[in-house]
Amino acid sequence: MASTLSCSASDLIPLLSGGANATAAAAAAEFICGRFETISGKFTDASYAIDNTYLLFSAYLVFAMQLGFAMLCAGSVRAKNTMNIMLTNVIDAAAGGLFYYLFGFAFAFGSPSNGFIGKHFFAMSGFPKASFDYPYFLYQWTFAIAAAGITSGSIAERTQFVAYLIYSSFLTGLVYPIVSHWFWSSDGWASPARADNLLFQSGVIDFAGSGVVHMVGGIAGLWGALIEGPRIGRFENRGKPVTLRGHSATLVVLGTFLLWFGWYGFNPGSFAIINKSYGSSPGSSFYGQWSAVGRTAVTTTLAGCTAALTTLFGKRLIDGYWNVTDVCNGLLGGFAAITGGCSVVEPWAAVICGFVAAWVLMGFNKLADKLRYDDPLEAAQLHGGCGAWGIIFTGLFADKTYVSEVFGGDPNRPYGLLMGGGWRLLAAHVVQIVVITGWVSVTMGTLFFVLHKLELLRIPSEDEIAGMDPTSHGGLAYMYTEEEIRNGIMVREMGRENENV
Repeated sequence: MASTLSCSASDLIPLLSGGANATAAAAAAEFICGRFETISGKFTDASYAIDNTYLLFSAYLVFAMQLGFAMLCAGSVRAKNTMNIMLTNVIDAAAGGLFYYLFGFAFAFGSPSNGFIGKHFFAMSGFPKASFDYPYFLYQWTFAIAAAGITSGSIAERTQFVAYLIYSSFLTGLVYPIVSHWFWSSDGWASPARADNLLFQSGVIDFAGSGVVHMVGGIAGLWGALIEGPRIGRFENRGKPVTLRGHSATLVVLGTFLLWFGWYGFNPGSFAIINKSYGSSPGSSFYGQWSAVGRTAVTTTLAGCTAALTTLFGKRLIDGYWNVTDVCNGLLGGFAAITGGCSVVEPWAAVICGFVAAWVLMGFNKLADKLRYDDPLEAAQLHGGCGAWGIIFTGLFADKTYVSEVFGGDPNRPYGLLMGGGWRLLAAHVVQIVVITGWVSVTMGTLFFVLHKLELLRIPSEDEIAGMDPTSHGGLAYMYTEEEIRNGIMVREMGRENENV
């Protein structure tokens, strides 16, 4: 047809009348158009319902990662610090929820055009609307508390609880939201969703947050652990590292599987909408955003699996044994790396991503031992190091077709260097690494230094030796016999002379 036929009575009357009663034809046209508008509206409503339900379900999956974090952290620390690390995970979610609502969401997605201070500050005024509905807030909150959870692992077993409260609130209320605004908001200076003035004509493609989430949490943890120093007994006098094993490999493995499960909300869920066709006309294509969601789940899976197997055999060659906790960390390192480019790379490229991520993690762990850096969960090495590799990886392997489909705009926008797309995307990603490192170092590094100077950061040495559970949380997480206590469970009687703690 030369032109599109709209559903209006004036268009339909000539088709219906055929020289017959014009009044009857007009009535029929009005009836048909009325029914058409009703059905069209129903389809629009259904589309919003499908997309919001998809996003809400993805938020539930990402929130389930908090259970995975809790189990992973608990299994990675010694039994005498179990209640402490579990409580910090609860506080990350609770304090993060309140402070992200009061401040964080405004910093992340507010702007002068939509009321950066007025409309969204302290409350979600204007909800719901087409671009911002309640599921979107919930989904973004789960990302904020994930970043805070990463940091808690780096400073485990030696940090005062008040320091957890302060840093978690500061990270979720200010530090993380500013970074997410830069790279994810539609008017962020480095966002690929900008209408114009894209950084290096491409913006930064950090789809689900290798930099925004993982680097932020990892670098924050790096500064916390550096300023606090290593745990007592972690290094001998000559600097030789001593392994302080966590008390439950079972919890580590179960927590890893829960994180793996939640990553299917973290990465595929970052599309935010699923009911979108990539075909030339609606209803004519089986290929759409739902296909990209599935591909993203596949790339996520392959990167994690490859990293796990690479770590398994790599550690066997280096250390001479098969270590389940190392394999779990390698798996998570692969996930952290693929998170940034999961939607715009081919599955075969995800295998490369996971392979390199495993060696990045093992290399940073060796460096940490050399520098006497102590991170009980390898959080800075895993999330910071593998997250940075993931950003570089996307700049190398982003596919032209997928970049155009996912981000729209100019079909000739820059893509991966090794895919023939030039250097611009990679340059933007190098800028991202530098900016995130600088911002988090200035903010979180300063915060941890101030807490250290105020003697609010590290617990006293006698409390660290005894364990944080009996000294700060009223008792141990597990029941022990007197013989078990004499054989290595060190506790302090908290002012009760004749009562076993």
